[in-house]
Amino acid sequence: MVTSAAIKLRARDCGFDLCGIARADRHPKLARFGDWLDQGRAGDMRYLHESRDERLDPAQVLRSARSIVSLGVVYNTPDTQRRRDTGSRRDSGGTGDDTDNRAGSGEAEIARYARGEDYHDVLRARLRALLEWIAAEAGPGLEAFSCVDNGPIQERVFAEQAGLGWIGKNTCVINPAIGSWFVLAEILTNLDLEPDAPAVDQCGTCTRCLDACPTGALTAAYELDATRCLSYLTIETRAPVDAALRPQISAQVYGCDICQDVCPWNRRAAVSDDLAWQPRAGLDAPRLVDLCTMSDDAWRALIKGSAMRRAGLKRIRRSLAYAAASLDSPERTAAIAALAAHPSGQDPDVIDGLDWAGSRDAGRSER
Repeated sequence: MVTSAAIKLRARDCGFDLCGIARADRHPKLARFGDWLDQGRAGDMRYLHESRDERLDPAQVLRSARSIVSLGVVYNTPDTQRRRDTGSRRDSGGTGDDTDNRAGSGEAEIARYARGEDYHDVLRARLRALLEWIAAEAGPGLEAFSCVDNGPIQERVFAEQAGLGWIGKNTCVINPAIGSWFVLAEILTNLDLEPDAPAVDQCGTCTRCLDACPTGALTAAYELDATRCLSYLTIETRAPVDAALRPQISAQVYGCDICQDVCPWNRRAAVSDDLAWQPRAGLDAPRLVDLCTMSDDAWRALIKGSAMRRAGLKRIRRSLAYAAASLDSPERTAAIAALAAHPSGQDPDVIDGLDWAGSRDAGRSER
C-alpha cells in the first residue's frame, strides 16, 4: 500500500522540495475563484473561464479523486538572493516609495522564475518520475492526473490545505521556513492518503506587499486584480497596456517580483543550487538598453526552453518599448531606435509602445 509518508520521501528523491497531501474536496475557498472571474479580474485569460467547472471541483478533473498530492520546488538561486540581501535588490522592509523598480540603474527586471529553464518542462519530468513510482507501488486500479500551474487545478488552495504554506496577502503561497520563491505542481489520485494539516495564515498586520505594488493590483489583502498586475501586463494580455499603467512597467519587462521582494518571510528565503534555475547569462541582471538592441534571432536563441516563450517576442518587445521610456538619454533614444529596427518591432502594438515612449521623451525634453 502506498502511504503519504512514502510518497513524500520519494518526492524528495524526484527533485521536489515540498510535498503535502490534501483531500480532493470542493473546498469553500474555491468558490472565491468563481466570484473573482465574475468580477472581470481575469482580463484576457479566457482559459480560466473555460476551465471554471474543473477549478471549482476536483471531481470534474478526475471523478475518482480522493487525494491531492501538492508539490513545490524552490527556484530562488544563491546569487539572486545574495544581491537582494546586500541591498542591490529592494529592501524587504520598504514601502511603495522604496520600490523604484531599479529604473534609475538602467537594469532590467525579469521575474526570478523565468531566468532559467522553463519550470513547466522541469516539473513535468519530475512529476512523471514520481507518478511512475506511485503506479508501480500501487499496482492495478490506480487513477491519477498530474499538472503544473497551467492545468485546471486551483493549486494554491490545495497547497494551503496540504500544509505547504498559507495564501498570503499578496496571493502567493508562503512557507514559514523557506519563503515564497517556489513553484507548484499537483497529482490528483484515487488513492485514499492521509492528509496533512492545513497551513495557518501568518501575515499578521503586515501590509508591505500592498503598499509596494506600483499599480494597485493588490486591491485589498488577499485580493488581486490581474488586469493591473505587471505580470499580467507583460506576459498575458494581448491588448495594448492602458496608458496610465505603462509608466509602472519601467524596468519590469517580464513578470514582477515586487510583492515577494518586500515580503519579510523572504528575508531568509531558501535557495537552490539546481542547474535548472540558474539564470541564463543574458537574463542575469541585464541592462535594459542591451535587451532593446538584441536582434530577433538573438532573442529567440536566448528564450528557447525558457518560460519567457509564453509571452512571445512581440509582447516582450512591447514591454521593452514601454520600459525604454524610463531610460535617460542617450540610452533612451538608442533603445527606441533599435526596437523599431527589428522585424518584430513592426508589430502594431510595439509601434504604439514606441510612439508612446517617444512622446514621453519629447515631453521630458520640453521640460
